[in-house]
Amino acid sequence: MNLVIAVDGPAASGKGTIAARLAAHYGLPYLDTGLLYRAVGLAVLDAGGDLGDAEAAAEAARALDLTTLSDNPRLTGRGAGEAASRVASYPGVRAALLKLQQDFAAQAGGAVLDGRDIGTVIAPEAPAKLYVAATPEVRAERRWKQLTARGEVIAFEDMLEDIRRRDARDAGRDDAPMVQAEDAVLLDTTDLGIEAAFDAARRIVEAARARAGI
Repeated sequence: MNLVIAVDGPAASGKGTIAARLAAHYGLPYLDTGLLYRAVGLAVLDAGGDLGDAEAAAEAARALDLTTLSDNPRLTGRGAGEAASRVASYPGVRAALLKLQQDFAAQAGGAVLDGRDIGTVIAPEAPAKLYVAATPEVRAERRWKQLTARGEVIAFEDMLEDIRRRDARDAGRDDAPMVQAEDAVLLDTTDLGIEAAFDAARRIVEAARARAGI
């Protein structure tokens, strides 16, 4: 059995950092699936389109090239995050990106993927599943510090509202909503630094490996 590690959770919960650390620790390829949706959202905007146009978003998703994800700093900006949350609600976008993500998860030896629906839709048979969470206030503070350090100007209150709006949209969509898989282990990072969070995640994965005999 391949070691597939599914890491889900809301924005700024720490899931991306944890997933990247797990991938490095186990020597596995890593995909931040949120970047796919961010890239789709930016592609729609760059083409002069409307984020409310589901077909334009689906067309952008079908044309997405994975090789363009690693060299675009705009993908980590606030605008890309908001755009991603909007286009991710469209079934056509999710359908276009489904096989790409599933193929990544099916690589020989395994893989680490993080997102909103990895453990429920993309890799439901993954032997190791984590759901990384934290309070909206802590997540907003983390994201606010990250963005202001890069020179983006945003009030903390606006950042908190962004986080809450994205949570509601991601959890409330009809297609592949953000939800903790029944067999995923909850990792609350509200009061954890990155080293403590990574150690807790590693122990969760090791327990899953032991159960699966990997």
